[in-house]
Amino acid sequence: MSAVTSVAGRAIVVDGHDIDTDRIMPARFLKAITFEGLETHLFEDDRIEAAGRGLVHPFDDVNRTGARVLLVGRNFGCGSSREHAPQAIARWGICAIVGESFAEIFAGNALMLGLPCVTVDAPTRAALGALTGADAGLEITVNLEARAVTAGDLSATVSIAESARHALLSGAWDATALLLADYDEVRRTAAKLPYVGGFEGTP
Repeated sequence: MSAVTSVAGRAIVVDGHDIDTDRIMPARFLKAITFEGLETHLFEDDRIEAAGRGLVHPFDDVNRTGARVLLVGRNFGCGSSREHAPQAIARWGICAIVGESFAEIFAGNALMLGLPCVTVDAPTRAALGALTGADAGLEITVNLEARAVTAGDLSATVSIAESARHALLSGAWDATALLLADYDEVRRTAAKLPYVGGFEGTP
């Protein structure tokens, strides 16, 4: 199992509150059989709209390529419960999200990918945004063990549900790894179930 103790890297900022999952991942891309390639459609409608106005969306900014931390506002990931939204964010390369607050289902879906969603107060979020806006190369560190975020001279406390923090620090967020860690028990249980026929027990 892979523990997530801290994430460090450059940041990308998506401003605004109540950004819902339909904006993060438009519904027309939900018919894919797998999540492969979803990252290319991340914020697609917003990116098209920005380009039409002669602007560059943060996810199209070449200076933000390779960013590992996403800074967002309040109630990020609200709306429908589609897991495609955090899947696309993680597949783009984001390894931690820092925001003022998150929709509960979005944060839960992100946790299942080992993608921590930590909260900070509004002044801290604004300060982080200003710092990374002024310096695209600035590294932000999200430390789950210390419950802290640092960027340059700025250091602040982050909040995350203790159950989520424990899952990330212990690696228990990875349900597949947990299952495979004791596969003999899976075989024993399958053997006792009359409706599981032909179970080979090969992970």
